[in-house]
Amino acid sequence: MLVRVRSGAVLGVNAIPVEVEVEAAQGMPHVHLVGLPGGAVQEAKVRVAAAVRNLPVEMPSKRITVNLAPGDLRKEGPGFDLPIAAALLAAVGHLEPTTLEGVHLVGELALSGEVKAVRGVLPLAIEARRARARALVVPEANAREAAVVEGLAVIGVRHLGELVAWCRGLPLPPRAAEPAAAEVEPPLLDLSDVAGQDAAKRAVTIAAAGGHPILLFGPPGSGKTMLARRLPALLPPLDFEEAIEATVIHSVAGLTRNRGLLVERPFRAPHHSVSDAGLVGGTGAARPGEVSLAHRGVLFLDELPEFRRPALEALRQPLEDGEVTIVRASRSVTYPAEPLLVAAMNPCPCGHLGDRARACRCTVHELLRYRRRISGPLLDRIDLHVDVPALAPPLLGAGGGRPTTAEARSRVLAARAAQAARAKGKGAAVNARLRGAALRRFCAPDDAGRRLLATAVEKLGLSARGHDKVLRVARTIADLDGSEAVRAPHVAEAVQYRALDRPAF
Repeated sequence: MLVRVRSGAVLGVNAIPVEVEVEAAQGMPHVHLVGLPGGAVQEAKVRVAAAVRNLPVEMPSKRITVNLAPGDLRKEGPGFDLPIAAALLAAVGHLEPTTLEGVHLVGELALSGEVKAVRGVLPLAIEARRARARALVVPEANAREAAVVEGLAVIGVRHLGELVAWCRGLPLPPRAAEPAAAEVEPPLLDLSDVAGQDAAKRAVTIAAAGGHPILLFGPPGSGKTMLARRLPALLPPLDFEEAIEATVIHSVAGLTRNRGLLVERPFRAPHHSVSDAGLVGGTGAARPGEVSLAHRGVLFLDELPEFRRPALEALRQPLEDGEVTIVRASRSVTYPAEPLLVAAMNPCPCGHLGDRARACRCTVHELLRYRRRISGPLLDRIDLHVDVPALAPPLLGAGGGRPTTAEARSRVLAARAAQAARAKGKGAAVNARLRGAALRRFCAPDDAGRRLLATAVEKLGLSARGHDKVLRVARTIADLDGSEAVRAPHVAEAVQYRALDRPAF
């Protein structure tokens, strides 16, 4: 008998429909698995056979052929175990094939028959709804994730025997309610906890309002990391579409088990020893990297010059295009990558350049070598370069001050609302993404501002990209001030945030 069931393969952030065909015929007992299976899929023969024996059911001596169509798409991962097992049980007569019609299945099987969680269930659920599936059967650990998709019946199972019982019309055993991991609120980090640093707080607010990449540089202990970790609380809450985008990427990376839709903006802070593939994505399976996992959230790179040069250079395309394309011999996948980049670094190797209390011990050669770890093209793509000086002794141990996170966030939301009103069919949702005609239309300064910007370009040697970034930041500053026009004071403040474009000596 030939039985077909539906499943899917994840390619990037999308799911490709896969039809699992199982034929049980007379002949020498053997299992043939075809359809361009990867190593983990080939091993499904062993896992499925053991899981079926532990139901227990009696398997007849048949020649079993399993085909995963389409045959030109390589199938990776153990998620085909459950559909193969279901189709096999129907092919040998232990299940009625009609009970699997319109049902999509995904899941890994243990030898005992336990159904284990897999990656990429959310894009598979989206594809199942698009195909008008009657139900989607997933591991129970992935059920909350799949339930995010409205209009789709999701069946979470713990064991292969539960799938058999459900197909025979029996109810699933009751589940104990578990709190969603994403619903646990993180501790509140308030901007007012940071002592002093009024200028840096202003810059962080501008970055949040316009979605501008920001680089904080200053001596150790000046508050750079504190400011970076408080920035996510300044951002607007995720809307539903943004939450779906972010959750799909986390699903592909296997980070959404026992969780539903993300409710907080992602915050990723990889260590400076991260590899190129770890930062931008890659490996043989083309997994998403940190820059994609931080999509719609914040990517914090502390000690920026300590990161590997190739890894940092790989960030240039995502910062410009908002996506990462990973090309391998057998596939090419594109992941969204629009995080708010926040980087931090010391001003010199010893960290005390410009510190009035402690003298810098670095030579000119050491300082130049340290600064050159960050290439000019990468630095040019960061909108705000902000000096975070050492705290004055009277401020040490003192509490913070205004603005609080709530106060700054209200101004950010007002600025974002102004950008959204302009963006309706005319431009990008945030100023940092304005391009072409929208940039010239919405960011054009007044006459005094144009003259000031022309002088800054000449004195600082700004590139064309740097020129446009000053305009975008000036537009955000105007939005925070509630101004329709970009005026000279807005341009002047934006120019101040190009500190690392100035000569070091």
